[in-house]
Amino acid sequence: MTASSAPDTIVLIHGFWVTPRSWEQWKSHYEAKGFRVLTPAYPGFEVEVEALNADPTPVAEVTLPQIVDHLAGVIGELDHPPILIGHSAGGTITQLLLDRGFGAVGVALNSAPTEGVRVLPLSQLRSTWTAFKNPANRHRAVPLSEEQWHYAFTNTFDGEESRRLHERYAIPAPGSILWSSVLANFMPGPQDAHVDYRNPNRPPLLFVSGGEDHIMPPSVQRSNAAHYKGDTVTEVRDEPGYPHLLPAAPGWERIADEVLDWALAHAMGVRPVTGAQ
Repeated sequence: MTASSAPDTIVLIHGFWVTPRSWEQWKSHYEAKGFRVLTPAYPGFEVEVEALNADPTPVAEVTLPQIVDHLAGVIGELDHPPILIGHSAGGTITQLLLDRGFGAVGVALNSAPTEGVRVLPLSQLRSTWTAFKNPANRHRAVPLSEEQWHYAFTNTFDGEESRRLHERYAIPAPGSILWSSVLANFMPGPQDAHVDYRNPNRPPLLFVSGGEDHIMPPSVQRSNAAHYKGDTVTEVRDEPGYPHLLPAAPGWERIADEVLDWALAHAMGVRPVTGAQ
């Protein structure tokens, strides 16, 4: 991969409990602006939502290193470093990729935390309790019911729209990764979601926090951002009134445009990507 004066490609990274389909509106929006837009799936998630709900085996079996390595391979095939935009767990993955030297700039929407962020609001615990109430879920794909989805993802939507979005987007999440993310802060040595918070070569990073997000509340974003040290730009923006499923919430177009403007203004254009460490 070679350097470029300005990114012309955007990579949208989905989170847990959804697939690349959750980016469908943003993909079209950015393509209409002339960007090449990639929405890569996790390994084994290349099928449709309906197929993963019918057979969630790929969800149960995937690991975080597999996901990061797979996406690094996709990005590594590009001619120029792209803009990375991740949502939820995709925000964590965006941070891991930036730390490895992939991407010209990153945006993390309602991001799940990287290792060392120990903020655990009650709303987050309630949102994810279905995964942690049974230790056997460490080896399972864990779905969200319509009611659980509404609380965790779409609490600002009415019931009918929340049900529609649940049917269109929702899949189970990998229990093994959810459990590992919690246990990582109590285990010695770096774990799968570890980043070097003092990495001087890490590209600029913007956290965007939905004010009504239950599963990844603003306190999580602020704590995650505060862990980063050094001179590399790290910013946090609050979006009052937005839920966790920010990419589908009314007014998403404004946020999509604003984070794109920020990314283009802060992208490290003259910077070769050296590959995974």
